[in-house]
Amino acid sequence: MSGAISDASLRLAGSFALLITFICALFLLGGCAGSDGQKDDTDIWSESKLYSEATDKLNDGDFAKCGKYFDKLEARFPFGPYSQQAQINAAYCYWKAQEQTQALVAIDRFIKLHQGSPTLDYAYYLKGLITFNDDLGWLGKFTGQDLSERDPKAAKEAFESFKTVVERFPNSKYAPDSLDRMRYIVNSLAEADVIVARFYYQRGAYLAAANRAQLVIKDYDRAPAVEEALYILTKSYEKLGLTQLSNDTLRVFKLNFPDSQMMETGQRVQKERRWWQIWNK
Repeated sequence: MSGAISDASLRLAGSFALLITFICALFLLGGCAGSDGQKDDTDIWSESKLYSEATDKLNDGDFAKCGKYFDKLEARFPFGPYSQQAQINAAYCYWKAQEQTQALVAIDRFIKLHQGSPTLDYAYYLKGLITFNDDLGWLGKFTGQDLSERDPKAAKEAFESFKTVVERFPNSKYAPDSLDRMRYIVNSLAEADVIVARFYYQRGAYLAAANRAQLVIKDYDRAPAVEEALYILTKSYEKLGLTQLSNDTLRVFKLNFPDSQMMETGQRVQKERRWWQIWNK
């Protein structure tokens, strides 16, 4: 009898514990669903209402909120008349809100799903802008850092997007600006390689410096950085005891940069450049 009572008590205790666990889970789920204590008013909005509100946020410069609104619109009404525009607008809003990851997700989704869209040229252009990201913020302005001093991977990805605009949509109104940005990126990549070559030279790694300088001359022959690349190559050959190569490179330097004082000063005169000042030397 005592054994039966003991078993029943255990079963009752187990059922009670299970009930408590279930109730706690309900409370937790309720807390997660409305942790901020506020109801999402957009849940009852129609497609046109949601699009109108998102557009108003865009026009008001509330880019973080307009990105979320356009995302909700595309998710709730994926086959509606505003779906395509919502995707590309969401990408733009997130870009302006400096939320690059979300912007890239949105624009990549648009490009994948809408290859026949009449706004595809703008989509590739916008993807280039998102990846290009020439705004370095206050720290970049304080230190004087430019695109050439950052990881070149993003610059190369932006280049490919702008290249798509220029090659696939040559008559697009975005093509001229895309071409200018491509030129700026090329110049910046050349500068990045020259920075590496300079680093090697200053530390006595003359062979490595010569190799990197040669890459600049070969891959970016019209870039302003070629002036310093030729200088580093001339000096590196000199340090390596390759007198004939040094003299040959010096002749090429003087032929291409007859007014340069770099061989005497060791410094290249550089003007401040942004992406729209492509060919300043």
